[in-house]
Amino acid sequence: MLSLCMLLAAPAYANVVVVLNSGDATVTLLDQATYKEINTFSVGKEPHHLMATPDNKSLIVASATGNQLIFLDPKTGEIQRQLRGIIDPYQIGFSPDQKWFVANGLRLDRVDVYRYDGRDLELAKRVRLAKTPSHIAFDAASTTAFITQQGSNEISAIDLATQQVKWTMPVGKLPAGIFMTPDNKYLLVGIMGKDYVQVIDWRTQKTVKTIRTGEGAHNFRAHGDKRYVYVSNRVSNTINVIDLQTLENVGNIQVPGGPDCMEITEDGKTMWVTLRWIKKVAVIDLASKKVMKVIPVGRSPHGIYFFNRAPDL
Repeated sequence: MLSLCMLLAAPAYANVVVVLNSGDATVTLLDQATYKEINTFSVGKEPHHLMATPDNKSLIVASATGNQLIFLDPKTGEIQRQLRGIIDPYQIGFSPDQKWFVANGLRLDRVDVYRYDGRDLELAKRVRLAKTPSHIAFDAASTTAFITQQGSNEISAIDLATQQVKWTMPVGKLPAGIFMTPDNKYLLVGIMGKDYVQVIDWRTQKTVKTIRTGEGAHNFRAHGDKRYVYVSNRVSNTINVIDLQTLENVGNIQVPGGPDCMEITEDGKTMWVTLRWIKKVAVIDLASKKVMKVIPVGRSPHGIYFFNRAPDL
């Protein structure tokens, strides 16, 4: 493992893949072209999720039990700065209008809502929820943050302007990933304790459909064409393709090892996915739906990112 000084002196690579090893409290950098490891370095405990800042100048790694955010260069993976005192940031998200930053405190049963000015965060309010707030989605108008709660089998809607809970509704067992459809009409919720995606009309708080997937339906990644979204199924070792026009499951990819977070190249041809149970990352050819390469990383790999990525919708 290289020191921070050695990391900063390392040569730049064209396309770096950033992988969070939540079980090792490390980040692994991979060369997207050669599949080889560039570096692995320590960060705060339990880095689970990550996302780019709205200006794409930084990549934020959320260290949940380290109680900090680590800002990386999104192209090279080099550390830019650390922001301490962000308590229990398990999952993080920016509102579409870039005015709000939301951090879910999974172990503390709360959601922290921050004002964002383009660089700095100012805590607006800590919002208590029932049990283990997990993933986040936003409406297109940036009025509402939707939060899944794994421990209470619910989702809650938080008004961003007032930081008040507008409503809470029951869903299936262990809700995890949540995704707003590109038309801003439905929320898709991965029901990790079962084998389906729950489709919710968030304006009426009604379930309109369930989409059968695989066991352990967990997280979402859009293809980037506003037509398809992928859902990872950690128990059945599969990834399903959902057609956003018909809300049907239209494809299946076999990915052994507990597929979790996914990232897609800008050309839409290749997916990289963390394999939570076997300390590896898989590279998938999306045309053939076949795993092309499996790369060793650290324990319990979770979040994954690279700069030359497909859009989020």
